[in-house]
Amino acid sequence: MQPLKAQVRNGRLVLDEPTDLPEGEVVELWPACIDGEDLDDEERVALNAELEAAEREYAEMGGVSEEQLWATLRASR
Repeated sequence: MQPLKAQVRNGRLVLDEPTDLPEGEVVELWPACIDGEDLDDEERVALNAELEAAEREYAEMGGVSEEQLWATLRASR
């Protein structure tokens, strides 16, 4: 799945494009710029492709799901 883009309007996040997510789906949103890292669209697409490839490779080696990984990382904060 490709990242979703949104803008803040009147204090609300508004998607810039339609999505096929099911009605009522809950999603986590993270700012595009985290810790001063500011990637342009091309860099972000390349980064996401690398992350997806690493996730597939990890899963093939018997790793945990993305959801499990994020839960573990959040719990360690």
